[in-house]
Amino acid sequence: MLNNQKDNLFSSKFINNFLENDSSLSFKKNDKFSEISSSLVYYLKSFSNIKKLLDYVCLIFKHIFDQKIILIIPLNNSGEIWNENIKISANIESEKIEERINSFFYKFNFSRNFKIKDIKGFEIALKENFKEYFIESEKILSRSKCRGFIYIFSENSSNKSISNDYSFNFIVNCLAVGLENYWLIKTNKKHENVDREISTGAEIQSQLLPDYCPIIYGVDLAAHCRPALQLGGDYYDFMSIKPNTEERIKQKGRWALVIGDVMGKGIPAGLLMTMLRGMLRAEVLTGLPPDRILHDLNQLAINDLDQSHRFVTLFYSDYDPRTKKLRYSNAAHNPPLLWRNSEQKIFKLDTEGLVLGLQQDAEYNCGEIELNEHDLVLYYTDGVTDTSNALGERFDEERLINILSKLCKKSYSSLEILNKIFKKLDDFTGQNRHLEDDASIVVFQLK
Repeated sequence: MLNNQKDNLFSSKFINNFLENDSSLSFKKNDKFSEISSSLVYYLKSFSNIKKLLDYVCLIFKHIFDQKIILIIPLNNSGEIWNENIKISANIESEKIEERINSFFYKFNFSRNFKIKDIKGFEIALKENFKEYFIESEKILSRSKCRGFIYIFSENSSNKSISNDYSFNFIVNCLAVGLENYWLIKTNKKHENVDREISTGAEIQSQLLPDYCPIIYGVDLAAHCRPALQLGGDYYDFMSIKPNTEERIKQKGRWALVIGDVMGKGIPAGLLMTMLRGMLRAEVLTGLPPDRILHDLNQLAINDLDQSHRFVTLFYSDYDPRTKKLRYSNAAHNPPLLWRNSEQKIFKLDTEGLVLGLQQDAEYNCGEIELNEHDLVLYYTDGVTDTSNALGERFDEERLINILSKLCKKSYSSLEILNKIFKKLDDFTGQNRHLEDDASIVVFQLK
């Protein structure tokens, strides 16, 4: 069938002209009903306007069942009466009853919280107001979900019911599919809009993480975050304590290195991470030692974290290239791993401290070490060690320590070590398995 022929079948004008020539349509004449049904099916495949579909169905009902008054009450996607799309199919002789039905609807005044279980009350009121009619009811069902109701008014109960009529059921099923498709399209568009917003948020968040590692005198630095979802709750950052100085002076000045993890993942964790980043960056400029930074940050963020019912683990450190001293304080984050090249051993950098957002007056301790040539510090989040494989085994800290120890014994750069750890992580989890949590790694190595 050509497109222009389909458009003709698609139009209300065709149905009116076609059926008015033979108002006593006989279903033995399958050719006419076949063309109408083809038109309806084509409409279902092409439509985007639910009002037109409902008008179309009413038009067919009016001509096929001209002795009946048919009331169509669709439900919206929340299962409430869709007031603006209630339709009545009736012939010219039934105009007065149509006015009465519309008046009844106006007086009945469906509430916005109307649910399917409340339909019984409506049906009782309907039958009380139209006692002169025998009223049958049918559900409009699609995939076992009620998409609306149809009420058939007959002048007396002895008239043959149309509820078992093949043609009636065909049209009702088409209507059910149309309503279902309409809400699926609406839901899909809504999801597309949300996906676009999440993608925009993820893009903004990725820009908040350092897109490159700064140059710190005598240090080889590499970092990467791999979120489990588009938005993540992991955070790492590098901040100059005195950012408004010349680049040469800044490179030899003190730097803050931080890594953190907001409980959970996705949008809520991403929003809290962004909030925390702003607070921390303001605190870093004070030049206070790490324990004071975490203490003040906890007091600033605790109200917001408490309301969100989430907490944050954070490891904060600062490094002075002139003295090669690294000061640090830990808010219950995974302790970074220190590779002592002179001893060919790995140690943990840790201090006592509660997670951020748990206790108003939480206190934090400060540790300090002096780094030597080829020493290395690996900062990471629990998304690395908590990753599991198909057998349910965790990557765990011990495995990470063994891998790091082997890599540090070779002359790899920080970036090479970073990439090799992620490669080991991918090999462990297996193909087509996504990380269960955000995974971030920072490699800090003295040249």
